[in-house]
Amino acid sequence: MIGRYPGDLAKVKEPRFIMISSGLSDSSRSSLIQRARLLAMLTVGYNVIESVVALSAGNVADSGALIGFGLDSLVEVSSGLVILWQFRGPIPEAKEKLAGRLIAVCFLGLALYVGTMSLIDLATGREAQPSQIGIVLAIASIVIMPYLAFAQRATGKRLSSNSVVANSKQTFVCSYLSLSLLMGLGLNAWLGWWWADPIAALTIAALAGWEGYRTWQGDQCCAVDPAVVDQAFEPDVKPPTNESPQL
Repeated sequence: MIGRYPGDLAKVKEPRFIMISSGLSDSSRSSLIQRARLLAMLTVGYNVIESVVALSAGNVADSGALIGFGLDSLVEVSSGLVILWQFRGPIPEAKEKLAGRLIAVCFLGLALYVGTMSLIDLATGREAQPSQIGIVLAIASIVIMPYLAFAQRATGKRLSSNSVVANSKQTFVCSYLSLSLLMGLGLNAWLGWWWADPIAALTIAALAGWEGYRTWQGDQCCAVDPAVVDQAFEPDVKPPTNESPQL
């Protein structure tokens, strides 16, 4: 390390800002960062459309589950924008903790709002109208979102980026929520079970709250071995020895 051999400071390598635990070359890291940005943009684009459709259909049908689903889509838009912001600079690792906290706040805000509105709907007995548009949207999201989530997770793991992995979890949550939404809307439309809609919304709130808590706690996707860190910044200098040269 620097300072171990004062006379050899000129030979010390400059530290490189790399994802040390992943052992990536600069070109591989750059390619993965580009992939993370692309996946974030795709997620943002899809969720903008999803939120507009869900909120519009939810307002027409007075469906708490659809409105909650639309708000979750807005949270995912915010999460994707956080990832794009994080990877704009040359050293995205410096923004890792803040990015994770911002994503967690989005989760927790969603859980608080949707949970409160769902409990009010159950207490007052407000019935939502059937929504065929909501059912079609839920089926589309069940098909599309898992692919995005798996791609995000794989990219985040290779980059050793907790925020990208957290974003993939949020996309996975959207997949689960799509299934919950489909069940709630389907039971309401086909069997007339009005309470299925707020129950589905409560499920959405619970999943979002749990993921928000885990993200805020900073679940680590990849632990970094201190020995690997030390080796990555080790100078290309051999320690001096007291051995006499052999004649």
